Amino acid sequence: MSYASVFRGKRFAVLGLGKAGMPAALALRAMSAEVFVWDDGDAARQAAADFNLAPPSKIGLPLDGLVLSPGIPHILPKPHPEAAWAISQNVPVLTDAELLYQAVRESGSKARFAGITGTNGKSTTTALLAHILTVAGIPNAAGANLGPAALSLPLLPDEGVYVLEMSSYMLERIASLRFDVAAMLNLSPDHLDRHGDMAGYAQAKRLIFARQNEACLAVIGIDDSDSREMADWLETQPARVTRISGKRFSTLGAKALPGGHNAQNAAAAAEMARALGVSEAAIAQGIASYPGLAHRQEAVAEIGGVTFINDSKATNADAAARAMGCYERFIWIAGGVGKAGGVELLAPYFSRVTKAFLIGQDAEAFAATLNLHGVANDIVANLETAVPAAYAEARAQSIATVLLSPAAASFDQFKSFEHRGEVFGTLVNALHGEAA
Repeated sequence: MSYASVFRGKRFAVLGLGKAGMPAALALRAMSAEVFVWDDGDAARQAAADFNLAPPSKIGLPLDGLVLSPGIPHILPKPHPEAAWAISQNVPVLTDAELLYQAVRESGSKARFAGITGTNGKSTTTALLAHILTVAGIPNAAGANLGPAALSLPLLPDEGVYVLEMSSYMLERIASLRFDVAAMLNLSPDHLDRHGDMAGYAQAKRLIFARQNEACLAVIGIDDSDSREMADWLETQPARVTRISGKRFSTLGAKALPGGHNAQNAAAAAEMARALGVSEAAIAQGIASYPGLAHRQEAVAEIGGVTFINDSKATNADAAARAMGCYERFIWIAGGVGKAGGVELLAPYFSRVTKAFLIGQDAEAFAATLNLHGVANDIVANLETAVPAAYAEARAQSIATVLLSPAAASFDQFKSFEHRGEVFGTLVNALHGEAA
């Protein structure tokens, strides 16, 4: 089996040459496709100078697909002009996970596909399932939205499993991909600009179950009302359905999986692993030995009795709630580009916040909500100010935890949530050096 010629005679355009687009272009070329690439940024185009550079609309038909980077819209809030052109010409708008599936099947491999989506927890569940499979000795490759890019994953043998984290953006761009096991963990408002409203967002998430048949397994969380509604719909579909809840699963002994939200993640991974033939012993061993992911309740350092927790992946209030529920008292660092509703839904956890230090674009809006609930807070310029201020406050009030769980996107001050978490870690380690 080989990927080498699976797309010989095919023509693809790749629009957006970031962490998904460029690996897709390289992989398609290695698979013998004719590849044209384009990016609206000069620097990205210069970095791709050894490719055929042209906007899709200038290439000419036929085109077998437009591989559109997830961050570029093709419907809402306004389609990119090149995506609109592709749609008008009946050129399929695809994600690279779709092309991975096509390549694997064209190669002759019968490797299975496991897909995971949800508003929160999908990266942890993806990494955890891959870890369990590794413990069980089952060949696997994990990636897609989690990274690495789907098309950069290796070709697996028939007994292998691809574990793919699928965002709502990606799910809207699959055409033939069928997941042997698929999980939808939870739903809360997110990316509504791209999906119009909550109904549109839920509809995109449903696509994780597209084309499943009686031999497939659909795993669905039932800890929120929108997911329960989707679970009822799933019962009308062909796949076998398993409902999971963080309230019915224990992760005791798994240090990297604190809180009820991680119990839900672990329950989903366990059900998927069972369907893939993993023994109960290997599932238990995998959950207990799972090392965790960076930027998700990651303990960065303990300084002077204060533990600093990096939960930078919490880019919305629902994700932040999952971390806030794990600590009785803490100093909170939050802010950035807030989502719809801000931090109002975090009110049940405000009694745990000794003081908040707020950064970024929507710091004033967050402060207004905290003021209404009587939560002490300071608006500060950035993390460089927030981290030492939070440490000083924690020491002064004998609080054991400083929690970075922003409840907001990062793009006002950082390249990504990963960059935000890395800056936080650097600042904490600098404090550690000063204390030493």
